[in-house]
Amino acid sequence: MDIKTASALRRLRLVSVPEAVSFLLLLVCSVLKRTTDFNAVPVMGAIHGLLFVLYVLFWADAWNRTKWSLGTAAFYFAMSVLPTGGFFADKRLKREAEDAVIAGRARKEGVVGA
Repeated sequence: MDIKTASALRRLRLVSVPEAVSFLLLLVCSVLKRTTDFNAVPVMGAIHGLLFVLYVLFWADAWNRTKWSLGTAAFYFAMSVLPTGGFFADKRLKREAEDAVIAGRARKEGVVGA
């Protein structure tokens, strides 16, 4: 894996968990808005919107660099619209990056089957 691909995956991982947390907080704020006088939806909505846009931009960059299949790209996009999806995306992206590093080292060392 080249450095630009690794960076694209790292950026996507970096924004996936905060995007998931902001989604959950937005849901909580929505419930509080309807049950109490507390209304943080405009602020939380803006924060979540920004993080979502960043996630989609970083997702598109990662898809372009990694040459994911349509199914893999769709999985990572779907994780951005599910309330806890960012946590699952982060876990899978971490595993994918680790596997790529291991495969790259094996190729560099000339191990057969890498």
